[in-house]
Amino acid sequence: MNSFRPARSGPAPTTGPRRRALLRAAAVGLAAPALAGCVTSGGDDGQPAAAKGETSAENPLGVPASTPLEVVIFDGGYGDEYAVNAENIYKGRFPGATVEHKAIQKVGEALQPRFVADTPPDVVDNTGAGRLDLATLVGAGKLTDLTELLDAPSLDDPGTKVRDTLLPGVVADGTLDGRVYTLNFTYTVWGLWYSKPLFDRHGWAYPTSWDAMLALCAEIKKAGIAPWTYQGKYPEYLNDPLLAMAAKAGGPELVKAVDNLQPGAWKQQPLLDAATAIAELAGRGYLLPGSEALSHTEAQAAWSQGKAAIIPCGSWLEAEQKGVTPAGFDMVMGAVPSLGAADKLPYGTVQAASSESFLVPARAKNPRGGLEFLRVLFSSGSARRFAELNSTLPSVAGATDGLTLSTGLGSVRAAVQAAGANTVTYRFRTWYAPLAKAVDDATGELATRRITPAQWADRIQKAADAIAADSAVTKYTR
Repeated sequence: MNSFRPARSGPAPTTGPRRRALLRAAAVGLAAPALAGCVTSGGDDGQPAAAKGETSAENPLGVPASTPLEVVIFDGGYGDEYAVNAENIYKGRFPGATVEHKAIQKVGEALQPRFVADTPPDVVDNTGAGRLDLATLVGAGKLTDLTELLDAPSLDDPGTKVRDTLLPGVVADGTLDGRVYTLNFTYTVWGLWYSKPLFDRHGWAYPTSWDAMLALCAEIKKAGIAPWTYQGKYPEYLNDPLLAMAAKAGGPELVKAVDNLQPGAWKQQPLLDAATAIAELAGRGYLLPGSEALSHTEAQAAWSQGKAAIIPCGSWLEAEQKGVTPAGFDMVMGAVPSLGAADKLPYGTVQAASSESFLVPARAKNPRGGLEFLRVLFSSGSARRFAELNSTLPSVAGATDGLTLSTGLGSVRAAVQAAGANTVTYRFRTWYAPLAKAVDDATGELATRRITPAQWADRIQKAADAIAADSAVTKYTR
């Protein structure tokens, strides 16, 4: 497939941030069989000693000034102009170095043989449906620990470390077994999207509680509009509000229990209540008929045509809908409503995570150049340019300050600012592919009323227990 998320694709085989769900989803494992056991000798942690130039205030990472740099970018909906911009800055800093730029779509297919042969590029945007398996790369000693980069002075302010310029959770998102192996360039927030002019015309207020949501849905239906649609072929979209509501109700301990495969985690009452809430949409006829058969672009097209008022999606939606959304639609994103007054986290809590994953191969010819490229990419100027090009929030704090933002990106930034430290992120999707699939499949059945909320929880818990009991599966904890 050519898009980012195989489970969130559209009728036309175009690229786009529509596939962005795979940035949180489990890795596809393309590299696993070939890379297993391929650790080679070298420096610390089995990594080869990399050539290092003289360090200075201008070159804190010791980049060899004239060594060529090879950059591989995922050719998706964000394009590669933002990366070319960063490459030009790099070349300005190291005029004696040539930069080879490659934009590709099937990252795993193209690069797996090179990782096996220990001839990888210097920096890789490991994104898309066919990306390389991160856990396997880490286990085989194929990736550079990015701690040195994070502790280096930022390009904008020598007195501020790179790690201190990033939004909450970005470093943790790239951490496995206590080390940081990836750095994610975009900041994705999940919520519910609607047209502000549509709501204003009808006098509808965006709901902050689920009871208010159901009352609003009744009003929307009376107006001859379906209250909700969703990307039925890819139920992960509907998981987003479900899991966000459960996290708000149960708090961080619920999220931790789910991710840590604790016995009975999926049968906790907040998860059952959230599943019941989603089931209510179908039970009360609040879903656009036929939504279960729609791809993500088909559902989003129906929504932008006014056939449905609300759709769940991540913050890539506005960029993805460019050229499709009618003028004056003015989409905005709202936080997922609270389940009830007893919720442990406030309404403004959002499910958020960084994405567009960059890594530096340990056995690259110029890994220090790869680190420096990321220092450039994660500077405020590069991040700002990315935001201007793609109407998407970068993971660099303050990168959009002073910009005139579209309604969608403005609402995403406002949601992040309102949430503050109240952000939640589930990691089971990244850690355990079979569990992610079990959750998606069960939610698809739940939304079509083929199973009950209790059966939903039973099915997922069974899958989680199987993974917990499988000694061949590497376990992670938080």
